[in-house]
This record gives sequence, structure tokens and C-alpha cells, in this order.
Amino acid sequence: MNNKIQNDINEKSGIGHIILRLIGTAIVLAVTAFLTPRFSIDGIWALIIASIVITFIDYLIEKLTGIDASPFGRGFVGFIVSVAIIYFTKYIVSGFEVTILGSILGALVIGIINAITPGKTM
Repeated sequence: MNNKIQNDINEKSGIGHIILRLIGTAIVLAVTAFLTPRFSIDGIWALIIASIVITFIDYLIEKLTGIDASPFGRGFVGFIVSVAIIYFTKYIVSGFEVTILGSILGALVIGIINAITPGKTM
């Protein structure tokens, strides 16, 4: 039983898992920016860098606090953390523009996309 738990932990924290999360985050961000007002990404490089930043921040928050930062992952707390991550990213990534309202709407869109697709992206 302990080996199964350890394997599950290793799979969720391995480099392959992080790369899959990064790709998934990029796809979801592109769709979200297309669908959400006050949420824009100017170009592929801004999308890639924003995906890296969001994946990294999400990973750190999850490892340090145990909070699943997906919009519907942990209810209201997960939603607020997701909004904060999206909003904070605009200060790090040039070409990633979002307002507070855009962050809220974006987190809703991301939550809906995550709910209908398999696996965790953000």
C-alpha cells in the first residue's frame, strides 16, 4: 500500500506531469483569453511565458500550502487563489493583460474548461 501512495506522489510531482500541466495551461489560457472580456494575451510568447508563470505559481502554492489552486478544486478558496494567480501574472508577463473582473471571469471559464476536460491543468 505504501508503494502505491509513493508512486502516486511521484507521478504527480514528476517533470512529465509538470510539462503536461504546462501544455494544458497554455491551451486553457488561449481559449480563456479568446472567450473572456478584459483578458488578453498578445502573442505566442506571452502565452508560453504566462503558462510557465501560472504553472510555477500554482505548483508552489500547492506544495507550500496544500491548496489546490484550480477554480473549482477547493471551492471558494481555490477559486480566489486562481483569480489571484491570474491577476498577479499580469505584473510578471509583458503582453498578458487582465483586469480584476477579467481575472474573475477567466477563473470561471478555466473552471468550466477544467470540469469538462480530463486531468488538471491549472
